[in-house]
Amino acid sequence: MRILLAEDDTLLGDGLRAGLRQLGFQVDWVRDGAAAERELASGAYAAAVLDLGLPLKDGLEVLRSVRQQKISTPVLVLTARDALPDRILGLDLGADDYVIKPVDLYELGARLRALVRRAHGQPLETLQVGDVELCPASREVRLAGVLVTLATREFDLLHTLMLNAGRVMSREQIEQHLYSWGHEVESNAVEVHVHHLRRKLGPGLIQTVRGIGYTLVREPGAT
Repeated sequence: MRILLAEDDTLLGDGLRAGLRQLGFQVDWVRDGAAAERELASGAYAAAVLDLGLPLKDGLEVLRSVRQQKISTPVLVLTARDALPDRILGLDLGADDYVIKPVDLYELGARLRALVRRAHGQPLETLQVGDVELCPASREVRLAGVLVTLATREFDLLHTLMLNAGRVMSREQIEQHLYSWGHEVESNAVEVHVHHLRRKLGPGLIQTVRGIGYTLVREPGAT
């Protein structure tokens, strides 16, 4: 799951990026509001963590701008501004959640997972398609109740496809969701991950849509 972190405090930003990566997130970190707005406009992120006291452009202005542009990426505001009017304003401008610093890293991870889950219309923490169950918190996958070991990218790919079950995703869209900045992507990386998932979870779960990309069918085996 790829997220955007907008935080100008170097020490805090570095700690959050490292901690969220340990929880399984792919994190891109920007340090000013102008960069945050630009990256959110790309549509590449499952969610964003947005500080309010950013240079160049205040976080509230970033939030106002992206919502006016109809950008629906879930945004969690992380700030030291704990006055009630600030919280109300942030929520009214389109924030999906609001956390006061300092924040527990595991709580932050849980809140991000909840935002992404709700944004995709998933009411439960565990995702299920057919006999395949995926738990984002524990990063476990089970097939008919049996634990299946997946590599990091395989898990992330399956998670992305399960969140978008029934929707066809291009290779470029999948790469955008799987890889943060600084990762070199092999030209056939997605195809390799799909091949491994089919071998571990069965050939009928992920279908190739020729010339477009891949889709995860809601009922494997159905046509």
